[in-house]
Amino acid sequence: MRIVINGQQAFGKSVLDALLARGDEVIAVYCEPDREGGRPDPIKQAALDRGLPIYQPASFKKPEVWAEFEALKADLCVMAYVTKIVPEEFLNMPSHGTIQYHPSLLPRHRGPSSINWPIIQGATRTGLTIFWPDNGLDTGPILLQKEVDITPEDTLGSIYFDKLFPMGVAAMLEGVDLVRAGNAPAIVQNEAEATYESWCTADDVAIDWTQSVATVHNLIRGADPQPGAWTRHDGKRLQIYDCARLDAAGGAPGEVMAIGAAGMEVAAGDGRILVKRVRGEGQKMAAADYAAATGLGTGMRLG
Repeated sequence: MRIVINGQQAFGKSVLDALLARGDEVIAVYCEPDREGGRPDPIKQAALDRGLPIYQPASFKKPEVWAEFEALKADLCVMAYVTKIVPEEFLNMPSHGTIQYHPSLLPRHRGPSSINWPIIQGATRTGLTIFWPDNGLDTGPILLQKEVDITPEDTLGSIYFDKLFPMGVAAMLEGVDLVRAGNAPAIVQNEAEATYESWCTADDVAIDWTQSVATVHNLIRGADPQPGAWTRHDGKRLQIYDCARLDAAGGAPGEVMAIGAAGMEVAAGDGRILVKRVRGEGQKMAAADYAAATGLGTGMRLG
């Protein structure tokens, strides 16, 4: 098949590399426009290194962009991390259509921060979906899905980089193979099970220490490393990373109960959180080092 890949960043590059490594015919690459003064997107650099045609439209909603794409006579478009809206006029142009990666088990967690929210909401399973995109937001029929566990130690970073990233690259190739074989499923999503969440922003991840330890723990993990759950110390924002739940109880919400080499114990609604790493106005550091540098001591309150 004549394949066009539309993607960006490390995931898009990895899908491109994987397709080429096994001998697939990639005829062109679409990616984000260059940022002034910035480095080329990794997928663009990979395409340049291989002499592949590169297209960087600012919008996919223009007829001239559709005409340019139609001239490529693609059999399949593979969308590997695309944040722009791509209309059906473009999606349906290849003879076999377009398939897309989404890092959740659709129809659950449609939207741009679909890895953060399952962790924040306390889910123990998530996954990825390869689907046939349409004019809706993550609403098209499902081609295949893969599930992963969310362990108590997992964060946004570990779920993506250790699980959904490598599994997603392999799943995209599996989807291409199913299309090539002529037996790719197209399972309509069950709208009764659909959920949607918008971007997970700093406004969504302010820590309320009166909430349960489980709720605070999930919030910190689901925002690590981005956007970074936060509280306040001396009126300034303090981001919290790398934490663990403790069985110990006692203390007022937000009270620092103990500080040691492992971190600082902070009281929540029904227990304590061991905070291991933080970031104030500088770089990330061990919580104990931050406490020593700022005079934060036991009995003081965060929040």
